[in-house]
Amino acid sequence: MPDVSFVNLFAVTLVALLAPFLLGLAPKVRIPAVVLEIVAGIVLGPSGLGWIRADLPVQIVALLGLAFLLFLAGLEIDVHRLRGRLLGSALLGYAITVVLGVAAGVAFGAAGWVHSPVLVAVTLSATSLGLVVPVLQDAGRVNTDLGQITIAASSVADFAAVLLLSLFFSGSGGSTGSRVVLLVAFAALVAVAAVAVELAGRSMRVGDVLLRLQDTTAQIRVRAAVALLVAFVALAEKFGLESILGAFLAGGVVGLVDRDSASHPHFRIKLEAIGYGFVIPVFFVASGLRLDLRGLLASPSALLRVPVFLLALLVVRGVPALLYRRSVGNRSSLAVALLQATSLPFLVTATQVGVASGLMTPVTAAALVCAGLLSVLLFPVSALALLRKGAKPETRARMDRSRMGEAM
Repeated sequence: MPDVSFVNLFAVTLVALLAPFLLGLAPKVRIPAVVLEIVAGIVLGPSGLGWIRADLPVQIVALLGLAFLLFLAGLEIDVHRLRGRLLGSALLGYAITVVLGVAAGVAFGAAGWVHSPVLVAVTLSATSLGLVVPVLQDAGRVNTDLGQITIAASSVADFAAVLLLSLFFSGSGGSTGSRVVLLVAFAALVAVAAVAVELAGRSMRVGDVLLRLQDTTAQIRVRAAVALLVAFVALAEKFGLESILGAFLAGGVVGLVDRDSASHPHFRIKLEAIGYGFVIPVFFVASGLRLDLRGLLASPSALLRVPVFLLALLVVRGVPALLYRRSVGNRSSLAVALLQATSLPFLVTATQVGVASGLMTPVTAAALVCAGLLSVLLFPVSALALLRKGAKPETRARMDRSRMGEAM
């Protein structure tokens, strides 16, 4: 066997186990497990006690976790709902986000905090769809106008942010024009693959085989999804694009062709079990291990960046929610603004790309991630409170029952 140690990986997986377990023991503490995982990585890593480090085994599993995180994010996007007026509003909102993000990036560049205003704009432009949907479910608003607007806007933001990060900040080098050509070629191959998967799924013979093997030790649907994920990641790298784009599109393709889950109701649960049960928590704990908190705490001016970035996140993603006031009202549009400004996974990903490319200092990256942590802690809870105040009595009762069910 290779001469590697799994001690650090064991410690990281132990943190990943204890984070949600401890939160489960205190159900009134409504903190997402991902926040505790990153904080634990900071405390136990080089910036804190120095007990755990991100060695080679941890880095490899964390890389798989990043790929699975983007894959599951792509899987959550419902392409069939993104159409017509809803899509137009979401695209207009994201365009406003980009303009505001570039303005914020220019201001931060003038202050000497960042080297690339465009990278800052892209980093601030995403919304954590996986964190937003549960809040809407708690509020009983998923299928309302407010819920559909928020989900559409978050979906467009997630996809566009991943696309722009891969297009402008790929580590492979080359001009933006050449990457556009490669991106178009890559998109064409993805479309061909999607059609091939769709046609294969319609074959009765292939369908019978999938049905027969899906719940055996073969777990054929899961293996097919993982193979597609790895194939798209490898293909993106060959085209000189960020691997996260391949992972995201792989999830989008699976979500597009897997519309009827009646014959395989546990397929997505199995994928989530692999991702959220193993590799994704390792990615978040490892992100905490790599966070340069000491540099951030070394000077008050560096620490000041955290609330400023948090405000920028709220402005860049929150202001476009003003477009929805006529449709959902003032109170609900404020709730949408808070939900759209909730971002963490993409912030972690984008800052790591920025540090690796030399366009972002570790201190700035740490400040952005800390701002993302605060957004996850503050914004969804505030949005849920606003939605509850504006809800009908029966809806408030359903929200209370939902919280009681989670506590149990």
